[in-house]
Amino acid sequence: MKHELLSPAGSLDICKAVINAGADAVYLGGDKFGARAFAKNFTQSDIREALDFAHLRGKKIFLTVNTLLKNKEIETELFTYLKPLYEYGLDAVIVQDYGVFQFIYRNFPGLALHASTQMSVANVAGAKFLMDHGAERIVTARELSSAEIRRIYDETGVEIESFIHGALCYCYSGQCLMSSMLGGRSGNRGRCAQPCRLAYQVTDDRGNVLHKKEKYPLSPKDLCTIELLPDLCESGIYSFKIEGRMKKLEYAAGVTSIYRKYLDLYEESPEDYKVEAADMERLLCLGNRN
Repeated sequence: MKHELLSPAGSLDICKAVINAGADAVYLGGDKFGARAFAKNFTQSDIREALDFAHLRGKKIFLTVNTLLKNKEIETELFTYLKPLYEYGLDAVIVQDYGVFQFIYRNFPGLALHASTQMSVANVAGAKFLMDHGAERIVTARELSSAEIRRIYDETGVEIESFIHGALCYCYSGQCLMSSMLGGRSGNRGRCAQPCRLAYQVTDDRGNVLHKKEKYPLSPKDLCTIELLPDLCESGIYSFKIEGRMKKLEYAAGVTSIYRKYLDLYEESPEDYKVEAADMERLLCLGNRN
């Protein structure tokens, strides 16, 4: 199987950079309905330019429409937002909200629907349900093992996308209420205040501080699977996704180039797969919570 390397872009310059670094596809957010409201994001003009740049090179552009929408937004804004991009040749949309999912399926025939990781598809039944309702691709829940992903693929044949590198959310596949409760801003509406990254103390019922050396008990270490790529390739994953729409150009392009090198190495010569120490060091130096 030829695999896809999917990279993030928070700006037009980054989009071009990751494609030049070896990305097969790029996911980005527009000025509405994306889960990174505080990223620079793309205007409609930017997205059209990104589509032209990608398509001329045989690459694809996926648009994040992965927040929860209110009725009035679906009824008055979603269609006019997507229509010009659909007509221009947008390759796919990544969707969390099932109402949005059905709306796009009905109104934009032929536009590929990718079920966001925030849909928390964690089993065969969930994958089959979404496939029956128009999903072309499932972005698996981040909590799944490679064996669990393999079972979904074996029993459905669905195109699977999984995260392989970057920041992880503390909650289950990004469905966080903590930001709303503590920060007054909803992560499910694209405005996460990242309270899980703050310092906390863990105490027992008597107020005694536990784990005194651990200042950030809710802040997960970053994901880095470069050494596990052969196993992931055999698990049924088609698209390997790098997290980082809020990251700088150097990070996005640098991480893309390293994963491109090793994905190509595996596909050309699986028996020779080995990550060089210098590449691992460079990868971690680009930015990694460890």
